[in-house]
Amino acid sequence: MAIFGSVPNVPSARHERSSQVADDVDFEIKGTEMQFVEIELDPGESAVAEAGSMMFKHSGVTMETVFGDGSQAQTGGFFDKIVGAGKRLIVGESLFITVFTHEGEGKARVGFASPYPGHILAIKLTEVGGRLICQKDAFLCAARGVSIGIYFQQKILTGLFGGEGFIMQSLEGDGWVFVHVGGTVVERELGAGEELHVDTGCVAAMTATVDFDLVKAGSIKSMIFGGEGVFFAKLTGPGKVWIQSLPFSRLAGRIHAAMPQAGGRHVGEGSVLGGIGDLLDGDG
Repeated sequence: MAIFGSVPNVPSARHERSSQVADDVDFEIKGTEMQFVEIELDPGESAVAEAGSMMFKHSGVTMETVFGDGSQAQTGGFFDKIVGAGKRLIVGESLFITVFTHEGEGKARVGFASPYPGHILAIKLTEVGGRLICQKDAFLCAARGVSIGIYFQQKILTGLFGGEGFIMQSLEGDGWVFVHVGGTVVERELGAGEELHVDTGCVAAMTATVDFDLVKAGSIKSMIFGGEGVFFAKLTGPGKVWIQSLPFSRLAGRIHAAMPQAGGRHVGEGSVLGGIGDLLDGDG
């Protein structure tokens, strides 16, 4: 194992090139609450990432925007790319994805940053059965060869009231994937038949063996005045789940509610002058 930096307790990995489908990249995750992942590429290796997530790259790394999810960029036909792009469109992502390829000599590095406070999970798909289900905006980047698809909840009740858990991303393959979760992440291993109740927005990722269903959030009084919604996500094992403490929807909702344009209460950052103080210091 090689460590590129000195940050303690941060996942990193180094591997030799193998004959598997996905590029077996080296990487290191840096930072604490605003993390980024630094991927080291050998000549010919590639990484795929969401548009706008790149932080920096070596001059020998080229960028190419491709149609679809990038997994069929080299060998797939046009129909395969249409299918890949359609899956990304359904989950609200762009029709295009960016492929970063090292076309020079020696080692080259490219960095991808998280979009809001949280943590980046590095998961080898072969270690979770070849498939990972995650929230629709969790995917950050991956080794070339990973397929990015969609995961629909099959149950009618879950589809109608599942909220953020209704349409999720499905990451398939045998390589490394990097997903971003908001706030602090909790990893739980569920035994066969073991249940865990989670806010639907806090379900960051899970293995494909975990069953996702809904359960009522208690009595009618609790559902109306409890502030936690009408249903919880009921996750049933066996399998592994990752829970996030700060879903982006919750963060965005608090920001929107505090905006004066949306009727929210203006916060004067502790100033006794409030809005007048903003005018004086140039914030108004």
